[in-house]
Amino acid sequence: MTTETADLSELDLRTDLEAAPLSIGDDVADLLFREARTVNAFADEEVPDGAVRAAYDLVRWGPTMMNTVPLRLLLVRTTDARARLAAHMKEGNRARVLAAPLTIVAAADTNFHRHLATLAPHAVGMVDTFEADPGSRTSVARQSGLIQVGYLITGLRAAGLHVGAMGGYDAAGLDAEFFAENGWQSLLVLNVGQPAVADATRPRAERLTFADVARTV
Repeated sequence: MTTETADLSELDLRTDLEAAPLSIGDDVADLLFREARTVNAFADEEVPDGAVRAAYDLVRWGPTMMNTVPLRLLLVRTTDARARLAAHMKEGNRARVLAAPLTIVAAADTNFHRHLATLAPHAVGMVDTFEADPGSRTSVARQSGLIQVGYLITGLRAAGLHVGAMGGYDAAGLDAEFFAENGWQSLLVLNVGQPAVADATRPRAERLTFADVARTV
């Protein structure tokens, strides 16, 4: 990309933002995105259940395929449960799980179709279809569940909490440990709380611009 093209893209971006500003204030945009950080070290401060409930009350309204809302949450608080979870984390993540005030295992319920009569009465006929096709159920559950994890991280920020998301773990072992009875499948492990005074975050990294990621056809 030439300097002239890069300058033009930056000018277009500024013009676009001035012509169509966000519908939310800068304080909200900063809280949810621009100033929000991935936290690696947390303060020894309890995370109230009410804050997590308030976050989920926002998250549940986000769109998913056929309103399946397959996201399920395992809140890991006790010392015993934390040790069981840490045993399935990759070595670099074990200490983080053991030290965090709250860890949430975000999972997908592959039996989401059993709730369709309530969640999608217009498509209740799909219950039998999904029942006979576990592969499709798993695909839908994981895809919409991952979308909901994105909502969840933003919802937790809206509740005044900070998140450190981790994917480094033995999924099969974790699922057998905690979800053998209900068939949930783990998607991501989230440490949640308030940042520690020191070493809570890494230096802020750059992001790709709209011109870097978007194409119009």
